[in-house]
Amino acid sequence: MSDETPSSRPERLLIGGEWTAPGHGHYEVTDPATEETVGLAAEASRDQAYEAARAAREAFGPWSRTAPETRARVLDRAAELLARDIGPYARLARAETGATTGTARAMQVGVAIARLKRYARGALEPVETPLPPQINEAGPFGKAAVLGALAVRRPVGVVTCITSYNNPWANPAGKIAPALAMGNTVVIKPAPQDPLSVHRLTEALQEALAEAGAPPGVVNLVTGRDPAVGEAAVDSPDVDMVSFTGSTAVGQRIAEVCGRGMKRQLMELGGKGAALVFDDADLDAAVAGIGTTYSFYSGQICTAPTRVLAQRGIHDRLVERLAAYATRLKVGDPAAADTAVGPVISAAHRDRVESYVELGRKEGARLITGGDRPPLPRGFYVAPTLFTDCAPTMRVVREEIFGPVVVVLPFTDEEEAVALANDSDYGLLDYVWSGDVARAFRVAGQLRAGGVGVNTVGRNMEAPFGGFKRSGVGRDVGSYALHAYSETQAVVWAGVRRAEDRAGKF
Repeated sequence: MSDETPSSRPERLLIGGEWTAPGHGHYEVTDPATEETVGLAAEASRDQAYEAARAAREAFGPWSRTAPETRARVLDRAAELLARDIGPYARLARAETGATTGTARAMQVGVAIARLKRYARGALEPVETPLPPQINEAGPFGKAAVLGALAVRRPVGVVTCITSYNNPWANPAGKIAPALAMGNTVVIKPAPQDPLSVHRLTEALQEALAEAGAPPGVVNLVTGRDPAVGEAAVDSPDVDMVSFTGSTAVGQRIAEVCGRGMKRQLMELGGKGAALVFDDADLDAAVAGIGTTYSFYSGQICTAPTRVLAQRGIHDRLVERLAAYATRLKVGDPAAADTAVGPVISAAHRDRVESYVELGRKEGARLITGGDRPPLPRGFYVAPTLFTDCAPTMRVVREEIFGPVVVVLPFTDEEEAVALANDSDYGLLDYVWSGDVARAFRVAGQLRAGGVGVNTVGRNMEAPFGGFKRSGVGRDVGSYALHAYSETQAVVWAGVRRAEDRAGKF
């Protein structure tokens, strides 16, 4: 990657192995910290999205028949290319998303590299599972037969990957890499706010594919702000599956289209994670975990523990410590080493988060800290905000805000805590803090969430990831992603049993 500024190089689309001029020109990508232009992203036409899907369809046959070792080499090589230029890529990620320098390097580009390497290994995982044989006494020609069987995972076909704005490196890598490892071809449609990073990831993949002699069209990239581009990438008759990360509302619309065409779906949608903190919890650990809502992507993450359920014995102390923690966090330039909270993605999203803060006040919640716009000359900043005296019916408690806003509700006992946690349309990740491990696991078993963190907000990247209820459909991460991007085929065969075998003479 050269050191030229992104704005000096207007981006193109990748369709059928060719970098193509966008049908509708370009648009500016804005740095949410400086409000300056980062670069010029391509504005695809609807027809170009359909063309990309057709190219992926043409490439599917030959790519699906490539040796797993070839697919592994492609993904490993793409990881090498990203690692070679991790510095400029991290700077681009920071400029596009407003993520702090450490987050951009480690959690965005770094995780993308790790996922490419993980699914290079995944391409070599067995796809066949032998099943117990069955004896059919009325087999062919009246002879008894042994029926053998295999369950074999096959690629789905053409997969449209629609990615989120909060992590334009790790999120698309977590979709594209397992899809390619399984032998699928892809159409990538990134979020319009920060597509330049996805463009760089696609460049690395395309270079690795070309070096391996892969057919053109294995990876295709269409970008743009017009919703019609994403719609075309979903409703194209050449698309077999849609993998989407984003809001529940958009996910529902995509699911309706997929349902009409019987397309496979993998949906990671919204979240309103509950953090259950019991009287015997390590409060320092709980505060540090809950505090990631403020510092990790400035609260723009569906896994954040934004609903804090505090047992009454420690409620006031927990609120006091959370407030102190929030006020110590430096809000400002994400390039500065001591910055903990950068901007949110856009002015429109800042206004949305601020409207929820005002709504919380009107609903009667008590604002403990935050609530005012940080006194910075430019940038889309929201101060870490904490509400208490909240009721379960408040919209700030029930709706996903997707910003650095935490609400606290009290509970008396285990039963009430579980009821409050489950009283949500969402069910992605919940958290339990307790010194009684047996109780923590007992409570975890009652939570209607796709994942539960016990005394941690950390994630095991081999554990299945996905949501209950309106938080999504399907599971990915680790080997679960390889299953998500495959169909299971049963292969059954017959062998005639000899008479002496039936007599027990083996």
